[in-house]
Amino acid sequence: MSNSFTPDIDGFLHHLVTERRLSAHTVDNYGRDLHQCADILVERRFTHWSSVGADEVRVLIATLHRRGKGGKTLQRMLSSLRTFYRWLLREGKARNNPADGIRAPKSGRRLPKALDVDEISTLLNTKISDDPLQLRDLAMMEMIYSSGLRLAEVLSLDIDTIDFRDGSVVVTGKGSKARHLPVGVPALNAVRKWLKARTLILKDTNEKALFIGQTGKRLSTRSVQSRLSKAAKERGLDQHLHPHMLRHSFATHMLESSGDLRAVQELLGHANLSTTQVYTHLDFQHLAKVYDAAHPRAQKKPDKK
Repeated sequence: MSNSFTPDIDGFLHHLVTERRLSAHTVDNYGRDLHQCADILVERRFTHWSSVGADEVRVLIATLHRRGKGGKTLQRMLSSLRTFYRWLLREGKARNNPADGIRAPKSGRRLPKALDVDEISTLLNTKISDDPLQLRDLAMMEMIYSSGLRLAEVLSLDIDTIDFRDGSVVVTGKGSKARHLPVGVPALNAVRKWLKARTLILKDTNEKALFIGQTGKRLSTRSVQSRLSKAAKERGLDQHLHPHMLRHSFATHMLESSGDLRAVQELLGHANLSTTQVYTHLDFQHLAKVYDAAHPRAQKKPDKK
């Protein structure tokens, strides 16, 4: 709903698109966060961003917390506000940044669920028909589990993205960072079978998307989520399957087998090792300490500039 706060939000989002060239997904997140904040400010009879102070930001965050927002979501919203106010300051529309120095309430860390190896085997090794959609779904699941892909990464794959000769794929992850990842033989075989079936539902020969729907167009996020959930139910798995669960299963199984936290960090495309800790059931501080003490190159001090 439009209000007196909306024009500045629109201007900021335009700045993110045209000047900072952020992804549509990131811009949408900024917009959603700021509009939620604006709605509460309207409830509290504020009419301008410049009249909001640090105390009001604290009230805003407390209100969102009472309405069920978790610590991680509130941290992101505070980050959105801080970035937004930096832009307002640049544009001369604010005198200070009221979100600076304000922290969100902490919430307990929840570990993402993972399938165990037997469940993965049930999911991926169960015999399926030659129905093109079933072959496509299996290929998608194999690719996510084989290479630890994010949902957005698997959706962005094109038909020429996978190198079948050396068994690898190049994906572009968060921050537009490219990763060159290995692809396992079962995944390669599943994709080959899907590519043959893909021609049966392809409408436009110029369509480059690897995974397409019945319309012949690139699959949507919601389509993949519903199809994976359906596949799990058909195979008798007693839990709701979503794409990130397969990515987490990949990370968990890789770490359990190798113990190499740094390698898993690279495969997942995490900028910081601490982020990878969320994908483990191990103590991060202990692992990092052991790694840095034991690995010969980890002990080298960075060059002084």
